[in-house]
Amino acid sequence: MPEDAEHLPGAVGGVTRIGRTVRRPTGPWTPAVHELLTFLDAEGLRGVPALHGVDDEGREVLEHVEGRGVPVDDEVVLDTVLEEAVTWLRDFHDVVEGFRPSGVRTWRGGDAELAADQVVCHNDPGAYNWIIQSGHFVAMIDWDMAGPGRAIDDLAFMAWTAIPLYREIPVGDVARRLDILVDAYGEWGPMTVLEAVVERMSTASDRIEAGQARGDQGFVNLGRVGEPQRTRDRVAAFRARIPAIEAAL
Repeated sequence: MPEDAEHLPGAVGGVTRIGRTVRRPTGPWTPAVHELLTFLDAEGLRGVPALHGVDDEGREVLEHVEGRGVPVDDEVVLDTVLEEAVTWLRDFHDVVEGFRPSGVRTWRGGDAELAADQVVCHNDPGAYNWIIQSGHFVAMIDWDMAGPGRAIDDLAFMAWTAIPLYREIPVGDVARRLDILVDAYGEWGPMTVLEAVVERMSTASDRIEAGQARGDQGFVNLGRVGEPQRTRDRVAAFRARIPAIEAAL
């Protein structure tokens, strides 16, 4: 490895930083993801790492965005950062409405054709995939889970780790931050989002389990932190908290 290479660990395997780039393992889904990233770049969407192709070792090469990640188990992002990230998500969804690839594409979740009522979602916009710089949201990373879905599913996934809903915080804070999220996105009310969270995170558990069954190494690695049972347990605990959240709204 080059002298300036640095391994950046992560639950699904991590990446290698070399200079001002990061190198990530590729898979059958990579061409579809690169097609998406190329489109977003052409449309001028901010907050997406620039794609620099594939290196001699077959790894995808992306711009390294300066800043820090979010340790979601130890940090609740500021209200202002939450609002910035949700505003970015809405911008992304508005732009990606114009990305309508014809025919079947191979995504990490499998072969699929984009349905008329779908967009290509990020599918993993948790706060752990945000880059924060000088107290502001500046980028969304880790696009390998992208694929067809509903825009509200991305918003629900973001709420799960960014409000956060996956762990217990004061119910008044949950209600306040849920209002920030729905106001910044500007389409669905808080009750609709709460319902979508249960559905989306239950689906996430099923997808992890399916990925492990087919031997996808990234999903297999998640087994080391107790997935998918960890998320299933957290969804059950969240369901029990919903009445108190609704009462506080």
